[in-house]
Amino acid sequence: MIELSSKIEGKVVKAKELESLLTPLGYDLGGNWDYDHGYYDYKLSEEGGYTFLRLPFTAVEGEVGSSGAVFKLGKPYLLNHVYQDGNTDEGIGGYVPPAVDGLINQFQRPIDKDGEVDEKYVSTAKNLLEEVEQTFHI
Repeated sequence: MIELSSKIEGKVVKAKELESLLTPLGYDLGGNWDYDHGYYDYKLSEEGGYTFLRLPFTAVEGEVGSSGAVFKLGKPYLLNHVYQDGNTDEGIGGYVPPAVDGLINQFQRPIDKDGEVDEKYVSTAKNLLEEVEQTFHI
């Protein structure tokens, strides 16, 4: 993990506004949330795992998923999840058609959920953060 400085850290914003600003830029909330916190991710690479620029937030009013929630943004960081190649040991037995196998194995546990991040992504991530700051007009 590589933490990155940004002017968005500490910014308080309504959930709907945050979504409307980040989604068009390529960020995804997906399943990266719980009721009190979450993360918007920008996938940078699938080489050697999945490398993301992650924008964390905590709910300061309401809950994540509620229409009136308000979030406070945390310190952005680069993260690399390294996943197993092939089938997981926890999979179902017997032959599994490739189309079904992909659906099952997309949920396998990472080998390393905090793998080493290649420095080559730092400048790209900084540029992406500048774009977010400009979108927020800060």
